[in-house]
Amino acid sequence: MEKRVTFKGWLLPFLLIAPQIIISGVFFFYPAGQAIWQSLFIPDPFGLSMRYVGLGNFEYLLSDPYYRQSFVTTALFSTLVTLVSMVPALFLAVLADRLLRGAGAYRTLLIWPYAVAPAVAGVLWLFMFNTRVGVISWYLGKLGYDWNHVLNGGEAMGLVVVASSWGRISYNFLFFFAALQAVPRSVIEAAAIDGARFWRRFFTIVLPLLSPTTFFLLVVNIVYAFFETFGVIHTITSGGPQQSTTILVYKVFSDGFVGQDLGSSAAQSVILLVVVGLLTVVQFKVIEKRVHY
Repeated sequence: MEKRVTFKGWLLPFLLIAPQIIISGVFFFYPAGQAIWQSLFIPDPFGLSMRYVGLGNFEYLLSDPYYRQSFVTTALFSTLVTLVSMVPALFLAVLADRLLRGAGAYRTLLIWPYAVAPAVAGVLWLFMFNTRVGVISWYLGKLGYDWNHVLNGGEAMGLVVVASSWGRISYNFLFFFAALQAVPRSVIEAAAIDGARFWRRFFTIVLPLLSPTTFFLLVVNIVYAFFETFGVIHTITSGGPQQSTTILVYKVFSDGFVGQDLGSSAAQSVILLVVVGLLTVVQFKVIEKRVHY
């Protein structure tokens, strides 16, 4: 029988959850409430006065072609970051799971990039692809390819995707490797005895058993691409060229802190919160049905 903890009064349970309630209230609910409130006004840049406009900020955003384009950019960017960070991580985890000699050193080297902050990772990749002093751009020039992510939007998008995914591969690798270690060896050995080759065993047995981990990483990586890649984009492209790498979270910063359009920035943060919330709900309602626990 499962043992359940019971409390005689309400004071001790309240004290136990009070720190989490306070942290959530101060750092999430209060800022979210302020964003919703400020999205209904147009304040001046100095914060001395505000003019109530109701849903005017939202109407302006939905009619702005640059803001609508940022939705397309965000969808493309988040999809690419999720794929580029998860597929190689799964492949490397499979290799590490099969490796016998030097497995510890191999896993350690793969984990190291996760310790690098996104902004620092952006600077590292920017140096390597710098059009003047970058090592990789120099070799590309020797091969006859004129690399210039400052002017080419496609190259800029590719660079921020790679820079954002680089450290995330280590994070995904940890979870995939742990999940592979939990797969029963007896099931794999039984399939091997029946004549199933490695890739057949992987796609028919191992991959379905990894579906809970894959679903978790899918949700986490999409949220990461929406919010935590700001530092990479800010250090490499600053949203350019011609806003080709301006995702939703960066446009919130650009319009609010650079353009001083605080009302529009607050409305964008509300829309972003709603979009991520709806996307998460859809993932749990649709994709989770195919997950086998």
